[in-house]
Amino acid sequence: MFTDFLKRLRGIRPEAPLPPLDARLASGALLVRIAKADSQYVFEEIAEIDRILARAHGLKPVEAAKLRATCEKLEAQAPATETFTTMVQNGVAYETRAELIEALRQVAVADRALKPEEEALLAEVADAFGIAPEDRATSAGEA
Repeated sequence: MFTDFLKRLRGIRPEAPLPPLDARLASGALLVRIAKADSQYVFEEIAEIDRILARAHGLKPVEAAKLRATCEKLEAQAPATETFTTMVQNGVAYETRAELIEALRQVAVADRALKPEEEALLAEVADAFGIAPEDRATSAGEA
């Protein structure tokens, strides 16, 4: 299943959006990746991922937890962050990518500390997504 998903991501043309399910899985996998960036995947981060997924996709708590579990498996098989985010960038609209940066920041600070590894990954993803500095500043100010 994940191999097919990653093949579809790699085949996305710059003008072709990701199907909604694929975008949801890719976004969720990035949320998991930021939570694991400091090698500590703690309850607060997991709960924040579930809240973000539930809110973003209109899911009940159990459905969001199941989606997160799927995203955890996908994240483990996803390519390097630079490659993965480039694939996502080519299939997701700018506004959606900017919103995802804010969601990533929320997960990163869910444990009450933005660690250097998380901050570096946030910057890497924002760069790969082509998020303008002024849009990053807006996201950073709200966290």
